[in-house]
Amino acid sequence: MSSIQLIVGLGNPGSQYQNTRHNAGAWFVEALAESHHIKLSNEKRFRGRFAQLNSEHGKVALLVPETFMNLSGDAVVAAANYYHIKPQNILVVHDELDLACGRAQLKLGGGPAGHNGLRDIIQKLGTKDFWRLRIGIARPPALFQQSVADYVLSKPSAQDLSAIEASIEKSLSVCELLFSGQLDKAMQKLHSA
Repeated sequence: MSSIQLIVGLGNPGSQYQNTRHNAGAWFVEALAESHHIKLSNEKRFRGRFAQLNSEHGKVALLVPETFMNLSGDAVVAAANYYHIKPQNILVVHDELDLACGRAQLKLGGGPAGHNGLRDIIQKLGTKDFWRLRIGIARPPALFQQSVADYVLSKPSAQDLSAIEASIEKSLSVCELLFSGQLDKAMQKLHSA
């Protein structure tokens, strides 16, 4: 099975979006970099913040696109082409409305499910066959008066944020399995937690 060589955390650039639900993917990559004591730095050619992590299984590129969400594919393709990384070796981390806060799931392939970042990446890569780590942010409650777009661009409650952070921690614990190509084992561990 393929190992993960590029991890992309989706979000929107700018301080006004930094703490919003839609940036859960970016939070994961930032937490991963921090856990390995490395710093994400602006990298113009990849249109994002970038770092390389040295795992015992080889180098892993970390990327947080600084394009807006609906142009995420530009950054992913730039990094993948530069390092000759195939789609099946890419993990895109994103917020997921269809999972409760506190849940995280790994999957290979699938459609965009209304996620503009995924839609752009699928279009620019020319394939759906890349890995996704879905960080649950839950759907807005029925009483929520705003649109889904407003919901994902709003800040989670303290309780929801705590649950999202817990799912990010849980996801970090399977990273070595991702780097070593044991994606089935990573899925079992993450989904049973």
